[in-house]
Amino acid sequence: MFARFSVAVLAMVVVVTASNILVQYPVQFDLGPVHLGDILTWGAFTYPFAFLVSDLTNRHDGPNRARLVVLAGFVVGLALSFWLSTPRIAIASGSAFLIGQLLDIAVFQRLRNRYWLIPPLSASLFGSLLDTAIFFTLAFAPAFAFIDLGFGMADGSLGFPAPWLGIGAEVPLWLSLASGDFAVKFLAALLLLAPYRVLMGRIMPLPAPTPAG
Repeated sequence: MFARFSVAVLAMVVVVTASNILVQYPVQFDLGPVHLGDILTWGAFTYPFAFLVSDLTNRHDGPNRARLVVLAGFVVGLALSFWLSTPRIAIASGSAFLIGQLLDIAVFQRLRNRYWLIPPLSASLFGSLLDTAIFFTLAFAPAFAFIDLGFGMADGSLGFPAPWLGIGAEVPLWLSLASGDFAVKFLAALLLLAPYRVLMGRIMPLPAPTPAG
């Protein structure tokens, strides 16, 4: 059990750290008239795996063990993020990760006895929505620029205008990036149902303890 827990923690730390770095880099690619740099960052493709890790841990060992995995990933990931990225990105990522993952665990636990795809899909979508809202607001909204400025760093906000999702009305760039990020997370939640289904067949929940006596 300790080995499985260690693997889960390591996977969570890798996902969080990679996402913290990659979210700072827009996808520089044109898809027809749409410039994906106005919609997506590379972090959108790695972060959904955090929900796969926590959901599988929750299914196998229950919500308490899943929270421990999230907490361990949060502490180590936050420390690495301060080292590898800016304080503002680290604080935004840590806050969004912890709150989003705890919501994911709560939703999964409430729905865990439903049809197999309902718990992970519902939990991932609710957790991703809250995570995206918290992260992009703290990391890039001009109102929170003081976080990095307090460390003597340049304002890293993305408040300049850009077409929403590359084709809509002009909005602050961070809002367009947040919308694209959640769209990718939504698609990832659907695609990650396949590995979840495969692994849930191999990793079964522990049997409930039998009453004493």
